[in-house]
Amino acid sequence: MKNGRIVRGIALIVASGFALAGSAARATEPPPGLLRKIAERETQNALARENYTYRQSVTIQEFNDRGAVTGQYHEVSDITFSPSRGRYEQQVEPPRNTLTRIKLTPEDFADIRNIEPLLLTTSQVPLYEGQYKGEQTMQGYPCFVEHIRPRQILSGQRFFEGLLWVRQSDFSVVQSEGQAVPQIETLREQNLTPHFTTIRHEVDGKWFFPFETYADDTLFFRDWPQRIKIVIRYSDYKHFGAESTVTFGNETPPPPPDQPKPKQ
Repeated sequence: MKNGRIVRGIALIVASGFALAGSAARATEPPPGLLRKIAERETQNALARENYTYRQSVTIQEFNDRGAVTGQYHEVSDITFSPSRGRYEQQVEPPRNTLTRIKLTPEDFADIRNIEPLLLTTSQVPLYEGQYKGEQTMQGYPCFVEHIRPRQILSGQRFFEGLLWVRQSDFSVVQSEGQAVPQIETLREQNLTPHFTTIRHEVDGKWFFPFETYADDTLFFRDWPQRIKIVIRYSDYKHFGAESTVTFGNETPPPPPDQPKPKQ
């Protein structure tokens, strides 16, 4: 018990629901092998991202039934990758946690790392099935819209279920919207997953990396409904040994950089 309430776990990251606006999408035939082409492009983005450093800030807020903030979690880290250690986080601002109505779980932090900024690589794509939803303009780009979900979920696994907006010109994902799954509900605990949206922007005129994840959702626990708001920002992308720039919208991109160096 804490502050007279049972503290429940949440498995984060929210936003609007992932229903498509029917009037915006056009029902057309999907390109052959769409999910495979998305995964091939996502693999290129994932490998390129391992040659960049960036800063990640995480803010999670909880609200009472009058809409007032009752607690907050906040941390800032610099993210790097190396052949020996893989993904490495160096804290810039240590975590500050005043949450009282919810409790963050290991699943929450795994989702922050792997699900919210998901890049669906060729090694992951056999675990998913896709359903084509049509075409829609997103961030000024003509996009294919693909709904993906896990084929099967085994104990301890975490997946993404939702929509991908995929630029038609090169199969780059420019936005994703959905939910981390599974939601965990037993007699002893509830570990609920809110909906989230992740927006990507163009980096160095060539790659589409996550720029912001946001969520504003109400989780319906057995004891009470709980509104939470989450903002994760990924900023200051810098290529190893070179400066990088983030290109927004349809701005004219700078000349593409050299190919990323392979891992040693």
